[in-house]
Amino acid sequence: MAESYDCTECNESLYGQKYILKEDNPFCIKCYEELFSNSCEWCRKLIGCTSKDLSYRDHHWHSECFLCIKCRRSLLDQPFTTKDEMPMCTDCYSNEYSAKCCVCLKTIMPGSKKMEHKGNSWHQSCFICNHCQQPIGTRSFVQRDGNKYCLPCYERQFALQCVHCHKPITTRGVNYRDQPWHKECFVCTGCKQQLAGQRFTSRDDFAYCLACFCNLFAKKCASCTAPISGLGGTRYISFDQRQWHNDCFRCKKCCVSLVGRGFLTCKDDILCPDCGKDL
Repeated sequence: MAESYDCTECNESLYGQKYILKEDNPFCIKCYEELFSNSCEWCRKLIGCTSKDLSYRDHHWHSECFLCIKCRRSLLDQPFTTKDEMPMCTDCYSNEYSAKCCVCLKTIMPGSKKMEHKGNSWHQSCFICNHCQQPIGTRSFVQRDGNKYCLPCYERQFALQCVHCHKPITTRGVNYRDQPWHKECFVCTGCKQQLAGQRFTSRDDFAYCLACFCNLFAKKCASCTAPISGLGGTRYISFDQRQWHNDCFRCKKCCVSLVGRGFLTCKDDILCPDCGKDL
């Protein structure tokens, strides 16, 4: 007696019927479609065994339902993109969502190279230097009055020249006595350390850091011999062509401060009146 051959799901005989094997189990067409066929995203009907199932990211369509959601044009064998996971032809997507070039005002097509800066977009071929008209690409550039310039053109056209090295200043500039300097060129005349952001002073139009200025030009304290800068409100005592720091102006014997008090001198020493009585 012949062995029966039935549908795995409904147990109906498959002799003389079309059927489909799935993992070695036979199913009649109806059961297979109900159990395993996908629903079309467009018409919501099952995609039967005799229909072509087109899929993209877990979404499925009949081949005749795979259309642009905007213009309803067939996307079979056509390039497409998606919006909210639904297919759109590249023309509709570009018109609706793609950026427009700031120069030619045309759509920048998906997949084409574009340049972006401060919320604006350009075709790569439209992103050019306003002076030499050459594409800027990924090179550095400067914007001025709404125009873009490659660095060589900007430097030739607009950049200030450093009074020290006579080269263009494009970044990190310093203004001193109404003259432009590179930050790295504006240095102490004595020690050559950069002065930008530091306290400094000048003599004969030359800039010095405070340490160099004091060492080179400041008077020396008659007591401690350290320089008296006199800068920034520093107080000092001057007498008989000699100077003292306020804190150094003390009696030679008892070390009491003589600032604002009477005092006596004995050769190079200064004394308070009490210590001076013993002379």
